Amino acid sequence: MTKTTNAPSAAAAVFTDETLRKAAELAADGYRPVWIGPSGEESSGEAVARHMEATIALLDKDSWVRTYDSGKDWSTGADLADDDSMTVKAMLKSLLRVVRDEIGNDPQRTLSTALRHVGESGKDGDTDTASIASDVLDLVTRAHTGSDSARATPWSERQHRTHADITALLTAGARFARTYGPASQEATAA
Repeated sequence: MTKTTNAPSAAAAVFTDETLRKAAELAADGYRPVWIGPSGEESSGEAVARHMEATIALLDKDSWVRTYDSGKDWSTGADLADDDSMTVKAMLKSLLRVVRDEIGNDPQRTLSTALRHVGESGKDGDTDTASIASDVLDLVTRAHTGSDSARATPWSERQHRTHADITALLTAGARFARTYGPASQEATAA
């Protein structure tokens, strides 16, 4: 896994207000509502924006990685002894050693993993806001690229992407959510 830098790139500057307006048009023309999550309930734009900002904080803390290198997992099998004379204790020790070596303690996360982890933590989001945030980022990516088939995760995995690009996308997504998303129930009651 290659360490990424926080240096700004050309793509980081192109998520303009015009890009967000185009994303809003795409959302309005979409066949399903953007702000309804898998639970069937609506999330506010503010809640989705907080989710994306927490994702930025998580990626800043743990570092962003474009993709995980899982090639070694598929090309070579685990080096586990399968000697019939081994004791159960020796087998478990061997298994734990392999798991510890394979998992490691590298906390780097991809965009999609970070979005999911913020939702799973329950502190700054949930499964709904994770799903909606992903949909919002897809809309912003489609508006940015001009391609109907563009999606945020593959966009984030392009070889030339940087941490600054991902932060810019998440920042634009949060701006979009606050600008075009529904108000929270508390805000409408006030």
